[in-house]
Amino acid sequence: MSAEGPRKVWIEREPGRLIGRGHTAGDFLEAFEWQVLEEREGFLRVQAHLPDHARNPAGQLFGGFTPTYVDLVSLFVTRAGRPRAERMDWLATTNLRVDYFEPVMGPDFVLESRVVKERGRTVFVETRFLDPADEKLLVFATATMRRVAFEKRAGDG
Repeated sequence: MSAEGPRKVWIEREPGRLIGRGHTAGDFLEAFEWQVLEEREGFLRVQAHLPDHARNPAGQLFGGFTPTYVDLVSLFVTRAGRPRAERMDWLATTNLRVDYFEPVMGPDFVLESRVVKERGRTVFVETRFLDPADEKLLVFATATMRRVAFEKRAGDG
């Protein structure tokens, strides 16, 4: 399958959704069901949910999966509010930090992400996990990403 095939599937999203099906991390987190609450250049506010397979035995978001949410939403916030032709740069996460304040219980929670600074090819993003009922801060995270050239893998066509 060509590199264009899988990307085209997840890029095509339903109105009000962040991503379509077909993205490995997005499918694991069921991000195709997330509701975009607000989107503007450099800012995203998304209602996400907590799938059963991402919970720990206490029913909370398993801490090791938290960075997956952060990484995914950080990639999308760098493209938020930009014309589609400008949305396809490739980013590599070079640093990710997560601070846990309260457990993420679900079934839904809010991800609020914003680009804090861009300098050359480097983009610094912060993401907050919020309780949807009272906006209480559950998790605070930062990600540093670098724009890089996309290289096709052997066999991608």
